[in-house]
Amino acid sequence: MSRAQQPSRRTVLAVAVAAAVTGTAAPAAAGPRTAADTGDPGQAQGRPIDYHAWTTYRDWRCGTAQGARAVSGRRPGVVIGAPAGRTDYTDPHTGTTATWEYATWTSPVHRLAVPATEVVASWNADTPGGTWLQVELHGTYSDGTETPWYVMGRWAAGDQDIKRTSVDGQTDGKSTIWTDTFAVDDASTGLRLTSYRLRLTLYRRPGTRLTPVVRRLGAMGSDIPDRFTVPASTPGLAQELAVPRYSQEIHKGQYPEYDNGGEAWCSPTSSQMIIEYWGGRLTPEQLSWVDPSYADPQVCHAARATYDHQYQGCGNWPFNAAYAATFDGLQGVVTRLASLTDLETLIAAGIPAITSQSFRKEELSGAGYGTSGHLMTVIGFTAEGDVIANDPASPDDEAVRRVYKRREWENIWLRTKRYNASGKVVSGTGGVCYLYFPAHPTPHQRKALAAVGVH
Repeated sequence: MSRAQQPSRRTVLAVAVAAAVTGTAAPAAAGPRTAADTGDPGQAQGRPIDYHAWTTYRDWRCGTAQGARAVSGRRPGVVIGAPAGRTDYTDPHTGTTATWEYATWTSPVHRLAVPATEVVASWNADTPGGTWLQVELHGTYSDGTETPWYVMGRWAAGDQDIKRTSVDGQTDGKSTIWTDTFAVDDASTGLRLTSYRLRLTLYRRPGTRLTPVVRRLGAMGSDIPDRFTVPASTPGLAQELAVPRYSQEIHKGQYPEYDNGGEAWCSPTSSQMIIEYWGGRLTPEQLSWVDPSYADPQVCHAARATYDHQYQGCGNWPFNAAYAATFDGLQGVVTRLASLTDLETLIAAGIPAITSQSFRKEELSGAGYGTSGHLMTVIGFTAEGDVIANDPASPDDEAVRRVYKRREWENIWLRTKRYNASGKVVSGTGGVCYLYFPAHPTPHQRKALAAVGVH
């Protein structure tokens, strides 16, 4: 349903899947450290996921800056102070070369509580016209060697200055960047990423006082075990959130330059639902470019605002989270959750989640379709524990609310391996989700987020 599972991202787990099929034994990886080891009370013992972010004034002050400076206030961040220099950038999607002033901010080293096979960075920023940013990752492997500086994204909220883009062709023979995901090439060898730094480069037009403002920068590292099935969880919540309903299918054929609507727009459609749940609204001026004959023009806008010009789709996970955070008072992260219990914890605090899953038609009763990758919004649970989802793969807005069987749904979301319609072993997403939540969460929301490893 989404390019989130087209060949580049499917390949992330391909080697690990092949090793499992051929019976290759994987050496034991370094065991995850406990909360006591890491000093992080939000890191549950044995949890195979480590999300870490820099968000506070102290965080920004602890980084290494060249031309960048930390700013305090209700929402601290990092901005261009006195630029470190100028550089030319040739946009690969327009062929245009322009000169930019730049400044950099590099995080301290973060030692992963879970030595990771995969890492996904995400960020929250404002980029006024005439500015943009780049996010890079540099890590250390469990064998003591280091990665190069990998580009995790070149991003701007708009598309007039640069075309936001992922960068293909990045590898060092041990790991590869697949669109938005760092992945160890062969996890069966036991090689893991044990620590990383993130680097921001902030750009602006020369001679101006413009600047991007970055308010959150983080990454999710994980080491999800290979699995076709997951243990069944026990229902613990009956609650439903009032989330707007939007269909991606009513946009089929719209804006081919942003991947043609329809099934390709599950990610931005899901994002727009939750943005509006939190009160985010687009102005008539922002929507003025959309054909007035199209229903739900905000979905068209979300597609344009999340489109990755290299990936040629709207399914870039960090670009969706970054789009959500352009709305006043919202934050967005990409992470993984470990169970439906995690989702119940969030729903109980009023926080819906966008989840990524893949399945054959017969594996999810009532869906009416199969998919190699699809995003939907979890908005609650029935008294029986079944999952209530706003599924954008519906014929119209009214049909978007669906109820899916708990056991079927948790398995298609949390597994890392599955059989496709041809009987071939392919990958699953292992609990990937986007979380959008207030910039200033309530104590209940803060506690729920901490329980799933987000601070």
